[in-house]
Amino acid sequence: MSKMIGVDVGGTFTDVFVLDEATGTAQVAKVPTSRPDQSGGFLEGIGRQVDDLSTVTAVIHGTTAGTNALLERKGARIGIITTQGLRDVLEMRRRDRPQTWGLRGNFEPVVTRDLRKEVPERTLADGSIHTPVDLDAVRKAANELLDAGCAAVAILFANAYANADNEAKAAAAVREIWPNPHVSCSSEILPEIREYERFSTTALNAYLQPEVSGYLDRLDNALRDGGFGGEFMIVQSNGGVMDTDTACRLPIRTALSGPAAGVIAAGYIADTAGFPDVITGDMGGTSFDVSLIADAKSVLSPQTSIDFGMVVRTPMIEITTIGAGGGSIAWVDKGGLLNIGPESAGSTPGPVAYGQGNTRPTVTDANIVLGRIDPDNPIGGKLSKLDVEAAAAAIDKHVGEPLSLGTYEAAEAILKVANSRMAGAIRLVSIERGFDPKRFAFMPFGGGGALHTGAMLIEVGIGRAIVPRYPGVTSALGCVIADMRQDFVQTINALTSAIESRSLADIMQRHVDEGMRLLDASGTTFDARDTVFELDMAYVGQTHTVAVPLPVTVTGGKVVPPTIEEIDRAFDKAYHDTYGRLLNKGTRRVMNLRTSVIGRRPKFDLTTLAPSGTGTMEDARTGTRQVHFGNAWHETAIYNRLELPVGSRIDGPAILVQPDTTVLIEPGLSGRADDYGNTIITRVEENA
Repeated sequence: MSKMIGVDVGGTFTDVFVLDEATGTAQVAKVPTSRPDQSGGFLEGIGRQVDDLSTVTAVIHGTTAGTNALLERKGARIGIITTQGLRDVLEMRRRDRPQTWGLRGNFEPVVTRDLRKEVPERTLADGSIHTPVDLDAVRKAANELLDAGCAAVAILFANAYANADNEAKAAAAVREIWPNPHVSCSSEILPEIREYERFSTTALNAYLQPEVSGYLDRLDNALRDGGFGGEFMIVQSNGGVMDTDTACRLPIRTALSGPAAGVIAAGYIADTAGFPDVITGDMGGTSFDVSLIADAKSVLSPQTSIDFGMVVRTPMIEITTIGAGGGSIAWVDKGGLLNIGPESAGSTPGPVAYGQGNTRPTVTDANIVLGRIDPDNPIGGKLSKLDVEAAAAAIDKHVGEPLSLGTYEAAEAILKVANSRMAGAIRLVSIERGFDPKRFAFMPFGGGGALHTGAMLIEVGIGRAIVPRYPGVTSALGCVIADMRQDFVQTINALTSAIESRSLADIMQRHVDEGMRLLDASGTTFDARDTVFELDMAYVGQTHTVAVPLPVTVTGGKVVPPTIEEIDRAFDKAYHDTYGRLLNKGTRRVMNLRTSVIGRRPKFDLTTLAPSGTGTMEDARTGTRQVHFGNAWHETAIYNRLELPVGSRIDGPAILVQPDTTVLIEPGLSGRADDYGNTIITRVEENA
């Protein structure tokens, strides 16, 4: 066995990256995502490149199954068992509302009020048990939820982060009754202070369990039936991977799984190529996802909101998403303004040019009409030809006529608006957060990202772009190289002067032991194992915390905890770095301990992706065609990108074609093929 397979399922396409570890060669496949069951496209994509699954050592999957279930409200029917008086926490939220300035608004949690059952119990904030849990009431509530047709249940008790005893007893009682493993307990999912966030994360975990576990079971069984005997792992939203057992137990960690894999791949590729500072732009069929990597480190966010009222508090790579994918629909509003998205044509029916029933133009249709996409060689393998005339007619009807524009003017207008929206997302993660985009490289990937490189360089002022070897399947490549990672959190909620070093060490040790156990259980070979400890800290009276990295060593599996003095010094440094000052009379407070246990998986040599042999640029050139830029047509050279030799320089206008995407080099820009198969795009004067 020598092959590793990464599979990323997006809203429009399913991408497959196959690495043969024995030969160092890679193969890619891109197929339309199957709906409603995504497992069909997953298996079809693998079958395109691998005939014998017994030769595969690992399959790593980045999935949007959980994210889609949340956004489309297609999770399971679930119930909640909670402390008396707290059944409406999910509905009250943080007293926010969908429209800040609206006079009216409503919100329905994923579990209706009649399925939110209260039981007598009470744990106080200091961890003391005020009222022992009434287990008879718990059993009665569980049976009522089963009778109501619930497939999963969440147990949400007050202050369970401080003492899980009541909640643990209730969970044990429910698990004796419940006919499946879908019982989520807040002290197991998120033992962290802040009631609403803990309740929301746990309830959404329960909401996803039947959907995600069923999906993963179908994939696992199909792979095993096909002769697969290796590891099947799932990408987490923190950029690490986990085994399928963990994913079925904690499916909430798969939210934004696919986009996270792309960021991990982009960081590794860019850093290897000498660009530790990079802004990624993943343009698929439905969305444009942007993330910033500084000093080769992606930014992790402790919390995100998948949609209004759907707060998930678990570490996630910070990704900004807008509805500006290739399938995003262009439309003119009543005021005569051209808009892009958020509605998308997806893979079915897809852009107008696909000829599958859509009649409204998309960003992809604009690129086709302007000659930037070859209508005779569409990606994805399902279509043999694209209908340029139908795309042009749709642009005329829905954009050109309302705005009194010609066909090509309307198509250029669609791209201009789409590019402006994408540039705005890049400014949001860079300029608006104090980063100068000039010192960053832009890495476009996804099926459509490389068509918009030049516009991003010009609109945002980014210095250069790096197009990876296989931009259309970069997220699938990220699945192959992602490390295994387990994150833990425990609320401490104490002044530093009151913390007992031994009790802190016990929690750290428990996290490390559990993390190492999960790494061992995966059966994966690691180059190294790392542990990272952070404290969420603030001064007394402050609401917001700063992340404080701790100087902790783990020797022989045993944690050597920091002293209180070391914690104080670490907080002072982190606080000063963040705010530029210290509060001299402030009292330091520790809110949470966060632990990450990371198994570093072997990385493959990216030089194996570079072209080999003695080919020339002329060998790679396949011809020319007319392409529209601005207000004129240009004779544009066409190259087979995968055959361009290392060191090739390609001045724009030029188009580089490959099975998974199209790379556009606009007039005034120049591309260079580096040692890793990437194409570095800069302004002509910079590449001279």
